[in-house]
Amino acid sequence: MNFSEKDILQIDEKGLSTREVEEQIEIFKRGNIKVNITEAATIGKGISQIDENEKKELISFYDSEKDDHSILKFVPASGAATRMFKALHNFADEFQPEKQGLRAYLDEKGDNDLQRFFNHMEKLPFYDHALERTKKNHPDYDSLSHDEQHKILVKTILESDGLYLSNLPKGLVPFHKYDSHIATAFEEHLIEAAKYISVKGVAKLHFTVSKGDKEKFQGEWKEIRERVEEKTGIKFEIEYSYQDPKTDTIAVDNDFRPFRTEEEDLFFRPGGHGALIENLNQLEEDIVFVKNIDNVVTEDQIQLVVDFKKMLGGKLFRVQKKIFEYLEVLDSGHVTEDKLQEIQSFLNKELFVKETSGDNASEDYLREKLHRPLRVCGMVKNEGEPGGGPFLVKDKKGTISLQIIEGAQIDNENPEQAKTAKEATHFNPVDIVCSLRDHNGKSYDLHRYVDQEMSFIADKTKDGKPLKALERPGLWNGGMAKWNTIFVEVPVETFNPVKTVSDLLKESHQPG
Repeated sequence: MNFSEKDILQIDEKGLSTREVEEQIEIFKRGNIKVNITEAATIGKGISQIDENEKKELISFYDSEKDDHSILKFVPASGAATRMFKALHNFADEFQPEKQGLRAYLDEKGDNDLQRFFNHMEKLPFYDHALERTKKNHPDYDSLSHDEQHKILVKTILESDGLYLSNLPKGLVPFHKYDSHIATAFEEHLIEAAKYISVKGVAKLHFTVSKGDKEKFQGEWKEIRERVEEKTGIKFEIEYSYQDPKTDTIAVDNDFRPFRTEEEDLFFRPGGHGALIENLNQLEEDIVFVKNIDNVVTEDQIQLVVDFKKMLGGKLFRVQKKIFEYLEVLDSGHVTEDKLQEIQSFLNKELFVKETSGDNASEDYLREKLHRPLRVCGMVKNEGEPGGGPFLVKDKKGTISLQIIEGAQIDNENPEQAKTAKEATHFNPVDIVCSLRDHNGKSYDLHRYVDQEMSFIADKTKDGKPLKALERPGLWNGGMAKWNTIFVEVPVETFNPVKTVSDLLKESHQPG
């Protein structure tokens, strides 16, 4: 492909090479590669269901082991709150109280979340502040009709002369209202982390944020630090990182030519959350918990979450210990045939790694399969339509392993694959604990364990023109495809994401 000098300079500024850009364009031409799911991971077939006695044992084991490790909580937090307030933006743009009543508008839209917002908005953590600001900006507020009041209140929540909440990173939106203060998702992550990742009185957290937002998070921490540290009795070490520009990907038009802006520049887009494998790879800690920024609960409901986090951590420590023992035996050069069979059985039964062809009991094979990053993932029982989630997947070499798969990766045009997908019983809530060092204390190079074929092509637009965008293999999908994986069932009560503003009205976000 012929790139101009201007193109080459732009590519170089991204930290990329022309060859890498050409390879990305070849992926567009290749198209999405569907995975080969052999069966859904279910209880007893890939997902462990842990009883109360074993849960207590794992929690106790985690507590006894954790101070011997460096532990960190990794929180992807670059998401803006814009999508969370999308329905309110539409309402502010469309609703004309002089022409249509609120009830008629809501009935026409049929949006249950919007209905819930207007029925219970006084329970939102920022309602009082929004009402106060609205009355300040509109001295005639009390004389307006209820429908007019609703419209200007919503505009106050959204717009720059009001609270401007939709312009905030989601982590800094007020989530929970307590008697003494209002807490953001950022604060709730700190409160939660203090209860299970602190080592010798210190809790370490890492937030991946958008450029321009780091100062906002630091400002929030300055405001709440005294209160949080006094409440928890824990000191916090908080660090931030951005998505590296070199993980951005070229966009192409429908003819697979590089998409160009109106200024004739190449157009690059962020490579999706899968690009955060780079951020994860830079961490020095050996144990890392991963959880999304919007998945938090109020303080009175936190103990259940903490118990299951410790359970997952205890499971990780137990499996890690066994893997390290086996690797030390394999490294010794004195391995009996019985021990090789034992290790192979462990791979099959504990890690669900199976081969459909070739030698799967040699020392080299077993060492290669065990010497990988390890993750233990909480899985929640499906209560809605099955889609993405935990599956047993066969790769091109014939290896079957546990994978987290998105619905878009499944070939639903293939009747057998579609049937298998519908048999899924659980979904992925992004509740993961990772072991990032080997038995010699050396950090894994996480790039080696990414399945690049799990990248994803999506149709987007720019300046009104269609384009194809390339997302790197998802962080917990293809980004961790070659890790060793354990799935454990966790209760749905541990999964409380805030996707729309109305989710803040759910019981899990209302302090008791």
